[in-house]
Amino acid sequence: MNRRSFIQHTGMLTAAVSAGRPAVLADRTPKGAKNKLPKWKGFNLLDFFSPNPAQGRRATEEDHLKWMRDWGFDFVRLPMAYPAYLKFDRSKNITPEEVYQIDEMAVERIDRLVTMAQDNGLHVSLNLHRAPGYCVNAGFNEPYNLWTDQQALDAFCFHWNHWAKRYRSESPEKISFDLLNEPSMREDMNDQHSRRSTVPGEVYRKMAKAAAEAIRKENPNHLIIADGNDTGTKVIPEITDLNIAQSCRGYHPGIISHYKAPWANKDPENLPEPKWPGQVGDKYLSRDMLETFYQPWIDLVNKGVGVHCGECGCWNKTPHDVFLAWFGDVLDILSRNGIGFALWEFIGDFGVLDSRRADVAYEDWKGHKLDRKLLNLMAKY
Repeated sequence: MNRRSFIQHTGMLTAAVSAGRPAVLADRTPKGAKNKLPKWKGFNLLDFFSPNPAQGRRATEEDHLKWMRDWGFDFVRLPMAYPAYLKFDRSKNITPEEVYQIDEMAVERIDRLVTMAQDNGLHVSLNLHRAPGYCVNAGFNEPYNLWTDQQALDAFCFHWNHWAKRYRSESPEKISFDLLNEPSMREDMNDQHSRRSTVPGEVYRKMAKAAAEAIRKENPNHLIIADGNDTGTKVIPEITDLNIAQSCRGYHPGIISHYKAPWANKDPENLPEPKWPGQVGDKYLSRDMLETFYQPWIDLVNKGVGVHCGECGCWNKTPHDVFLAWFGDVLDILSRNGIGFALWEFIGDFGVLDSRRADVAYEDWKGHKLDRKLLNLMAKY
């Protein structure tokens, strides 16, 4: 019996999970914390991040997952571009009809990674980084707009129903569904630097409610997470009654986390040098500003809404000592409030392995370059 057949024949698993807050999650909440979500910590895996599989990252190997487990991590987030698991003519712009053309072979590749991660004791959070009609990044021509077109919302719900059905019988301890990466309103979907703004609350609620219904149609106990509004930075008060957890970000302020990143700055070579703490440009950067930034998320936890930090980290041009000083404050604030985190990424420019920083004394680790100081900092929390 293959894994999919096995799952389809184990519907009794869902009966063990209560109709309210999943009992399996309650036991993993840190003592003294009120967060309804476990204090998961781990990494984003970018295997399916690109809309074109031919341009994807190096595949995650089982050894990578074992290292995570052995280092004390228990969570991976899979940010997926929906075109990565479709069949269509990639020499042309995708059509609304082609958005429904699921490629079963591509889905099986995703399923194999999910299986490997779960077999190594890691919770898997599936995320649509690119959804029909929206992505925070440019680089793919969408046939419609998720925020304004019902056709796009219908396709969005179709995709989430597909994943919810595929993992119908898996418990919320093993899998969760992160609806949409970093929602925002954007003037031009094809311009990386076009102005972004907050999604109107009622529009966000419509999206989240429709997707949640499509997911929980398959299993009412499926665990759903919604990324914060305005590219993950703001809580979403309009959905707190929908039994949906929320995901914040660990990138504030951007002058630290995305220093000289060309996709985040129009003039990346003319930026003030980052310091932590210290005066940078016209702002004094300090832990106090982080406390202020995260207070709405802490308030959300105290109101009984689950919170997790789905992405955090720092690009490799920020001085390493500045990065670690800042990141230590970020993780300390999150941890003190029972909020877990996932580094963007495991292997690569933001990662603990092969980040290509110029100012790190790397440790050789099984063919990779390990940033031991960063790993130790993350393990501390």
